[in-house]
Amino acid sequence: MGGSAVVVGGGIGGLAAAIGLRLIGWEVTVAERAPVLADLGAGISLHANGIRALDVLGVGEAVRAAARPLYTGGTRVPGGAWLARMDGTALERELGTPIVGISRAVLHQLLRAALPSECLVVGAEVTSVDRSDPSRVRIPLGEAVLEADLVVAADGVGSRLRAQLFPQHPGPAYSGSTVLRAITERPVELDTDFELTWGKGAEFGHIAFADGRAEWHAVLDSPPGVRHADALEAMRCRFGEWHDPIPELLGATRSDAVLHHDIHELVTPLPTFTAGRIVLLGDAAHAMTPNLGQGACQALEDAAVLAAALVAEPTVESALARYDTERRARSQSVARAARQAGRMGQQLTHPLAVALRNTALRLAPSRAMVRTTLRHADWTPPGLG
Repeated sequence: MGGSAVVVGGGIGGLAAAIGLRLIGWEVTVAERAPVLADLGAGISLHANGIRALDVLGVGEAVRAAARPLYTGGTRVPGGAWLARMDGTALERELGTPIVGISRAVLHQLLRAALPSECLVVGAEVTSVDRSDPSRVRIPLGEAVLEADLVVAADGVGSRLRAQLFPQHPGPAYSGSTVLRAITERPVELDTDFELTWGKGAEFGHIAFADGRAEWHAVLDSPPGVRHADALEAMRCRFGEWHDPIPELLGATRSDAVLHHDIHELVTPLPTFTAGRIVLLGDAAHAMTPNLGQGACQALEDAAVLAAALVAEPTVESALARYDTERRARSQSVARAARQAGRMGQQLTHPLAVALRNTALRLAPSRAMVRTTLRHADWTPPGLG
């Protein structure tokens, strides 16, 4: 089965979906509303499930070559004491690949490189679709109107297409946390590849990159909409007394490199990820908090499963039904787990609760931490035929 598809959104999920669709013989147009592909963003970690999805899509090798394996690190308290250690070697032994760290800009570039340049249309904002014909979808795009057999709504947490398809759904909700993040301007000397540090209502973490630079993030309990005149200076004031290498990471960062976003999620799960010949993918379908590092991985899973379903099923309708069955329960379960991880991590503030959590983490065997990661990362994608 082949056809024509329009992917709304040129982020990680949208690009991955386009790659998968082209691999199975579909004609694809990716409509990205940004007028210029500035490749903004900090960094992410990709777990084995995301890497496996990339392998199915044919870009896993390129991503591995550009990423840095994350073997060492764990979770600490602001004074520097360890709560739990990460055993990246054990994860690699169990899953065949370690967690890897990569900048979003590099990942975007690698995904785009797997597509013909003419597939991507920038400055193309899609705010609605016409579903009056059950066999085709009409997509207004500027002064033109595209027709497609399939529309993939990968337009993010604030998805306008989701709002059109599910007008009664409350949409994304503020998680109670805001995140500031940046990539250092220069390489930094780090003793570990990946760390999280939990304080009262605050988290600071880093991911090391292959070129020696690092991404850092600071997650804070905060009302939505709070912004700082000098975000970097605010982070120095908030985290400057925390353990090394936090001060060094902040010192290696340009003030204009700091990004600040409030974290929103779909607390109310969608009843379905499909509507006719439209399918929701990535954050548009299951926006989650970043506490498990699974947001991008779940979008990559979506892309691989969608392509496989279109190969396996005789019609678009049956393929989307299969996609919904395979993706909705899993991704919504991961979103719930991420929300709970945040409540037990950075959002935890009561001194007794914090002390109990810290004691439990210190006493937990390292194998328990590996099992926690395996619960979400040990996923095998379907083949594409």
